[in-house]
Amino acid sequence: MRRILILGGTAEARALAAELAPDPRLRVVSSLAGRVSRPRLPVGEVREGGFGGPDGLAAWLVRERVDRLVDATHPFAERMTASAVAACAATGVPLLVLRRPGWREGPGDAWQRTGSLQAAAALLAGGRWPAARRAERAGPPDAARGCRVFLTTGRRSLPLFTGVPGAWLLARSVDPPEPPVLPNVHVLLDRGPYTVAGELALIREHRLDVLVTKDSGGPMTTAKLVAAREAGLPVIMVDRPPLPAGARLVDTVAAAVSWVQG
Repeated sequence: MRRILILGGTAEARALAAELAPDPRLRVVSSLAGRVSRPRLPVGEVREGGFGGPDGLAAWLVRERVDRLVDATHPFAERMTASAVAACAATGVPLLVLRRPGWREGPGDAWQRTGSLQAAAALLAGGRWPAARRAERAGPPDAARGCRVFLTTGRRSLPLFTGVPGAWLLARSVDPPEPPVLPNVHVLLDRGPYTVAGELALIREHRLDVLVTKDSGGPMTTAKLVAAREAGLPVIMVDRPPLPAGARLVDTVAAAVSWVQG
């Protein structure tokens, strides 16, 4: 029996487990980092919690006699991917990285791509984001007045943005951020998928000036980008971290299934 470890937590990881688990030739274990309360669980055997870095993961691969590893973690789970690459290099276990395609700017969008969350916060602080293309939003507000930000970069990134002068943040996350939550932050606890109508309602209700998000890709949260386009809202888009050298990448569950079963 071939032993497969899926590093998961994403919709793609759950879909992959659902495809592979019925195969009697495979023992499939999905590993969740345990950072989200009440996670959506995949089909089949599940392991929760960290491994203790690349050495701990390597030891687990050897102990459990894993034949193949699929890293289907979030595109911004940079440390986990680096650990997977290092552990597989140390043990000789074949590794595949499964990542959903990223988002692409389309007609009517006003995006500013940036390489990091820190750079996104610096753009906000300087009022340097793209002018909206709708007549009702002639451009970014005066930096001295501040801005009203729709922040969807995750609760752990919140401290990077709370110090932006004059900024008011509508911060959406699945789990609450660590206290204290400053007065300029309104936390919205919610989990996708979202609707365009719902996102437009948030933009209008809170009189938002700009959307800051990460290029996570996928349909679960793409409604905010459509709503931003329709509302004439500019977007600061944080690019994904690069994959480690030598990592083999596919962008569909079907391709990952073929690799595991092939």
